[in-house]
Amino acid sequence: MIEMKPISVKVGGSPKDVPVIKVHTLVLGSGASGLNAAAQLKLNGEDDVMIVTEGLQMGTSINTGSDKQTYYKLSLSGDEADSPVDMAQTYFANGAMHGDLALIESSLSPRGFMNLVNLGMPFPRDEYGQFVGYKTDHDPRQRATSIGPYTSREMCRVLIKQAQSLDIPIREGRTAIELVTLGEDKKRVCGLLAVTKKGDLEAYLFENLVFAVGGPGGLYQSSVYPKVHNGAIGLALMARAEAVSLPESQYGMASTAFRWNVSGTYLQVIPRVISFAADGVSDEQEFMRPYFGSTGEMNGMVFLKGYQWPFDARKVIGGSSIVDILIYIETVVKQRKVFLDFRSNPEGFSFEGLPEEARTYLERSGADQDTPIERLAKMNPDAIALYQDHHIDLWSEPLEIGVCAQHNNGGLAGNIWYESTNVDHLFPIGEVNGSHGVARPGGSALNAGQVAGFRVAEYITNRYQDWSLAEADGLAALEGAISSAVGWLLASEQSEIDWKIDLNEFRNRMTKYGAHIRDKAGIEKAVAEAHQQVQAIMERGCHFERREDVKHAFQVRQLCFAHLVYLEAIKFQIEAGVGSRGSSIVIEPTGNQVHPRLSDEWRIAVEEPAFRSKVLKTWSVAEDVVQHQWEVCRPIPETDAWFETSWARYRDGAIYDQE
Repeated sequence: MIEMKPISVKVGGSPKDVPVIKVHTLVLGSGASGLNAAAQLKLNGEDDVMIVTEGLQMGTSINTGSDKQTYYKLSLSGDEADSPVDMAQTYFANGAMHGDLALIESSLSPRGFMNLVNLGMPFPRDEYGQFVGYKTDHDPRQRATSIGPYTSREMCRVLIKQAQSLDIPIREGRTAIELVTLGEDKKRVCGLLAVTKKGDLEAYLFENLVFAVGGPGGLYQSSVYPKVHNGAIGLALMARAEAVSLPESQYGMASTAFRWNVSGTYLQVIPRVISFAADGVSDEQEFMRPYFGSTGEMNGMVFLKGYQWPFDARKVIGGSSIVDILIYIETVVKQRKVFLDFRSNPEGFSFEGLPEEARTYLERSGADQDTPIERLAKMNPDAIALYQDHHIDLWSEPLEIGVCAQHNNGGLAGNIWYESTNVDHLFPIGEVNGSHGVARPGGSALNAGQVAGFRVAEYITNRYQDWSLAEADGLAALEGAISSAVGWLLASEQSEIDWKIDLNEFRNRMTKYGAHIRDKAGIEKAVAEAHQQVQAIMERGCHFERREDVKHAFQVRQLCFAHLVYLEAIKFQIEAGVGSRGSSIVIEPTGNQVHPRLSDEWRIAVEEPAFRSKVLKTWSVAEDVVQHQWEVCRPIPETDAWFETSWARYRDGAIYDQE
């Protein structure tokens, strides 16, 4: 890392110097994936590496969890047969995922997992050293493991210690605002613009960028992403990077005051699900009861949501995802507020009236107490303590919830070494990489982020170790980007529309039209409005009062552009006839009726299974033009396992050759 001569630009007629930092490989983001990538780069011999981040304590990895946050890996206990190909087939079977990526994330899962163990992660094991597991969603084995609610937080903590022990420079308090590229037909990334907490511009010049910025947390009003995490996929989309599977997100019930998934025991103890008028205190109703034949049936569905937590198109008709739809109708359509109340049972509750599965589970767990909160205290006292740590007492107050965006299975398109498919030297890893398809085993995202760190470090140190960037070209591109950014800032200062207004506009649009409930007319309206908003923001800017809010204005710009690209991808998928699948449904007047007690508006399109064998690729070619293309899923590779030839290819470096 070196400080270069600053670039001087005119701001309001006066010259202003923008510092330029030159580093061989820059890691943007300090979540679990970015931290591991930085460490592996250093361990592979790349000494000139730096982490740039908004903060080590910010982002999704270190601020989220669940009832029992899962890490997914190859089976490492018992006599159940497992192999990388078996695990890859589990990934691949869910559809819209490339088989080579499935095999990579399977093959490297033991390496990523054991690296964390060696760094101090206390994953449970038995007296014989076996790492015991359990079945998670979309998992035919027992590959899942956990250390409790804060698995990803503890991953970050041990990885931060490793990065610090390796003396990797970490620049906190920086918000990325633009990726700088060279080339037209064949692009490469060469630089980054960022702003400090004080609102000052900084520039970075580099050979490689590891883009570990997390998921699109800032896109939705109803979101379980932590408030400190917005994501930055829009920066890459504005740089014309290709994306895949953007419509394939995951949604589920979560608390809103403190953002946390209410999965597992929060629902298995069967709290009252109640709603109030918009004021949150009047007109209390147990609104779900009319939609079920008995109280026991309703309570059984709430119980099932515990381990069927993600909204699932396959579980809408006659399944537990009807609960999510009823909550959506209350909160989004009727504009009421919904709460889980653990203080008392649903009206008419009895253990005898529960479905056998729910009754047996609670009885075997010793959770036969009189109230939901007592059952929760018996089964999972940490679940209560977690909310108490955030000043919410489940013993004395109800918990406000909604159906929230939780994870994007799609993201930027990467090859088998996690390099962007159309922007060289850009390596999207973690949730911003769209390696997952329609659905994924719970916890596989944590595994994917760790695997990617090993892959990019290995590839960069074997293929991109030398400088190929012409410094003069890179500096010229940075200078142009800085001048453009300054011009947009000057427009923002004069704008009459505050950044918060723009932010709320597209967040509400995404929650209403781009979340788990979708329809053709709504998405057409949303796309038209999104185009108008993007054009307006690009021209007039986003007003900010304080210099410290410069970063928010730029974040709104890239997030607004991202929401347009996401909505365009959803519109294209609906028009293609994909139908209802994964964690979203498409309303269709001639489709199947969701529930006999819901109006005919609630009919949904059936899934066209042929699209499971394809991946949707999306990219922008201009501010107002987004294009799409279906790609046939690459199969799981049939590899030559002969040792001598494999050893030779590895020794000669042939494994790094790209097609």
